[in-house]
Amino acid sequence: MNKHAYLRAYLAGIAVPTAVLLVVMTAYTVFRYVYNYPVPVERFIVFPMAVVPNAWGLWNVLFVAWRRRVPLSLGLHGALLPVLLGPLGLVASALLNFSIPVFAAHAFPVLAPVALIVYYFAWKYFVGFLNRVLDLA
Repeated sequence: MNKHAYLRAYLAGIAVPTAVLLVVMTAYTVFRYVYNYPVPVERFIVFPMAVVPNAWGLWNVLFVAWRRRVPLSLGLHGALLPVLLGPLGLVASALLNFSIPVFAAHAFPVLAPVALIVYYFAWKYFVGFLNRVLDLA
């Protein structure tokens, strides 16, 4: 099964964030429209729904393409992705005039390392499992 390795890598990469976004968007829709919780993120929600899964897919393609030349574990490779996505998210929020809540700025020193750890484990176990299933590992 050596045909289309990069396509398989892309599909393995987008599977995890797509499933997570499905759960997040369901919870958001229930809170916003059933319980009338005021969270107006409609302008900004395009970024995580469009950019994040595609970035995961392309990041996995990059891992598959570089794994022989760059000796980096899949978990560490995945943990580097928030370093790219974080600034992109900040730029997108600034361009869309979406204000970041004050508590998020104060929580950043704690949440940034947590995000790196979550990404590390998600890539190591979930994307790694999908890569093995698709004969990419």
